[in-house]
Amino acid sequence: MGDDSETTIRVRTLFLSDMHLGTKGCQAALLLEFLRDYDADEIYLVGDIVDGWQLKSGWYWPQSHNDVVQKLLRKVRKGSNLVYVPGNHDEFLRDYIGLAFGGIEVADQRLHVAADGKRYLVIHGDQFDMVVRHARWLAYLGDGAYTAALFVNTHLNTLRRRLGLAYWSLSAWAKLRVKNAVNFIGKFEELLSAEAKRVGADGVICGHIHHAANRTIGGLTYLNTGDWVESCTAIVEHYDGTMEVLHYPSIVRARAAREDAQAGPRPDGARAVA
Repeated sequence: MGDDSETTIRVRTLFLSDMHLGTKGCQAALLLEFLRDYDADEIYLVGDIVDGWQLKSGWYWPQSHNDVVQKLLRKVRKGSNLVYVPGNHDEFLRDYIGLAFGGIEVADQRLHVAADGKRYLVIHGDQFDMVVRHARWLAYLGDGAYTAALFVNTHLNTLRRRLGLAYWSLSAWAKLRVKNAVNFIGKFEELLSAEAKRVGADGVICGHIHHAANRTIGGLTYLNTGDWVESCTAIVEHYDGTMEVLHYPSIVRARAAREDAQAGPRPDGARAVA
């Protein structure tokens, strides 16, 4: 499906983060498919788009990662406004905050005004991660462990696909079952919501922890974009100001199921697997 197709979904704003281009864990093919399916008047890249940490230790940049960058640049050429809010993995871009390059603005954070008048603080969120701020060596160690988990996850899901099973994230499963990780997520969400309240916003849109969410905390809306390593999620703002978290693999499976149902039974009685 190309972005010139009549079936492309147009939204007011698209929020994406934690692509981690430059790593083997990046789901670039699925991300490219998503960017073909969705178009927006304004696009926010909410940090960790390029993984400078991994690229420093070893260069990895396949064609699919370059295709993602080219797709985003094409959207800018066609009229989309793009705001890049760097995170900790692409912090080298923080040297360029306040500058604009060919329709792409680099900002430390942004106050986004939705169509319904609500104001959202858009920020990556690593500024409120005490490990990243005060124990950088521990953050690098954790990143190494996370990369190892993704390596195991890749081979595990290769086997699951052969068995006809759906994608399953080992690291996401562990994240929600380890008490310290659950407590960290809860504290992170509280801190980001408090910061949104401090600056007079109605909510916050962030990334960083690879855990998509849309919930109310202390009367404010907390939205997390998730990531394109494990969950493949994004946030869209519709033209009435409604915010929605999209889990793209679920959208792809539902579409395949609809197409399979419309096609009906095959001559040999078999059906396509979504």
